[in-house]
Amino acid sequence: MKIVDLDGPLHLTNDGQLELVFLGTGTAFGTRLYQTNFLLIKGDTHILVDFGMTGPQALREVGRGAEEIGVILPTHSHADHIGGIEYLSLKNRYFGIPTGRPKLTMITTEEYRPILWDQSLRGGLEYNELNPEGRRLGFSDFYDVHTVDRVSGKGRTLFETEFRGIKIELFHTNHIPDQADSPEEAFITYGLFIDDRLFISGDTKFDAELVHAYQDRAAAFFHDASMTKNAVHASLNELRSLPESVRKNMYLMHYQDDLTDDQVQDFAGLAKQGRRYIID
Repeated sequence: MKIVDLDGPLHLTNDGQLELVFLGTGTAFGTRLYQTNFLLIKGDTHILVDFGMTGPQALREVGRGAEEIGVILPTHSHADHIGGIEYLSLKNRYFGIPTGRPKLTMITTEEYRPILWDQSLRGGLEYNELNPEGRRLGFSDFYDVHTVDRVSGKGRTLFETEFRGIKIELFHTNHIPDQADSPEEAFITYGLFIDDRLFISGDTKFDAELVHAYQDRAAAFFHDASMTKNAVHASLNELRSLPESVRKNMYLMHYQDDLTDDQVQDFAGLAKQGRRYIID
């Protein structure tokens, strides 16, 4: 993997290599780091994965505006991951579409779509106007949906699709509540495996079985990490139980403001905003 510092505004296209760019790498409660949201870029395709409360400003920090985003993939319903989607959706409807831009494309699963709309987005989006049919606004007024299909027979629940040249595999993680003992018992939270090379854990408790399932396939790992023991996130000490061969290719994300590089020398390093991670 090649790591390159941004030397100007982030380009939402590239020469065809898979690229990962973080808008932020912090926790929901950080005050210095922006929340962990990121862009996947490959050729003419970009996918914004999560857009939290700090998302609009973080996007500006890399020289882009919300009106330039065309595709969003939310992993779960915490505000640090979806708190900016209402902003993104209204910005596109009232500033983008009138200038000829299409509706946002929402990449999601059939199981999560109604939860995302009914329990999070609907309250802020439904009542802004009546649509041409005279109804209050609904999901389809804001988004074109690209559905990630469920795949059976591979152990934990998996979903797969290809979107404009990017292969996406989603997997359930065990994030919340803290009492859940397995992904099957937990509320919907997704991690990602991209183009059969890039593992991104999403928010998750420590799950050695999950990492081991991908360790022979992933060229690079980006993993949720907490400095201290945490009921709903993997801790550094837990991650240190993984084999060295995995840790040397593992970058840490979703970490507290005061975590420093010299504290994680037994990993590949801390994921950083303002860098392009280009997957060979």
